[in-house]
Amino acid sequence: MQVAPALAVAVLAAALSACGGVSYRDTNAAVDARPECASGPLRPGETPPTWCERKVQAEWKSDGGGEKVDFKKKDEER
Repeated sequence: MQVAPALAVAVLAAALSACGGVSYRDTNAAVDARPECASGPLRPGETPPTWCERKVQAEWKSDGGGEKVDFKKKDEER
């Protein structure tokens, strides 16, 4: 089941973000509530409707006001 890893990532991101936020979205309950999504596609190779797709998403947003880090290698003067 994919819910546990996504939830762990969302909790970890929330804990690490001082000035950010995490939005978590899970469509499993909405898909389970629709009776037409209980059966599979009627014809082989047919894709299910978009409202029957199960999605688990976590999105992290920050204020973007942090310092920029320069990762270029600089020669040290001696």
